[in-house]
Amino acid sequence: MSREFGIIPARIEDAPLIARAVMMAVGEDICRDFAGDDHSVEDVEALFTELAAMDDSQYSYRNTLVALDPEGKVAGVCVAYDGALLHRLRRRFFEAAKRRLNRDMEGMADETSPDEFYLDTLAVWEPYRGNGLGRRLLLAQAARAHAAGKPAGLLVDKDNPKAEALYRHLGFTPAGERPFAGVVMNHLQLTKPVDQQQS
Repeated sequence: MSREFGIIPARIEDAPLIARAVMMAVGEDICRDFAGDDHSVEDVEALFTELAAMDDSQYSYRNTLVALDPEGKVAGVCVAYDGALLHRLRRRFFEAAKRRLNRDMEGMADETSPDEFYLDTLAVWEPYRGNGLGRRLLLAQAARAHAAGKPAGLLVDKDNPKAEALYRHLGFTPAGERPFAGVVMNHLQLTKPVDQQQS
């Protein structure tokens, strides 16, 4: 299926692509909202690129796995981290948003909790879709979750039933609702290990 694609830890030079993935995952509306009236979506991209290049932000390359095509180009990205670290990791986001966008984001509700390993961002570039890369990236991060002894958790927009169907097919089950950037989303968890050979 997609055996010629590899899944590897991201490198610091992947930061611009991680930023692009985060922006794809959160969507245009939220990115424009982050920018506000005084800044551009390009400013938001610079913010996420800075965060992705850090060692200690939630969007860090250290929390990221990338799918590489046979030529070594990044085809997809999945960012995930232990939910117990959210408050420490998110401090960098708050600091950078204040400095770059003059936005005080510290009142944001938590999108995860200490009892789960949070799959924050999943994006596969359009030319590579249909090769099972999203599934492979998710399962690779879910394996990290289970190695940490925690369920893998994620949020999915209520208006994205296709993505939710994929997650449910992989074994994710409903775990209520949670807000992200003011939008209430469906919260799903994968509580049982998934056989990596199926990926």
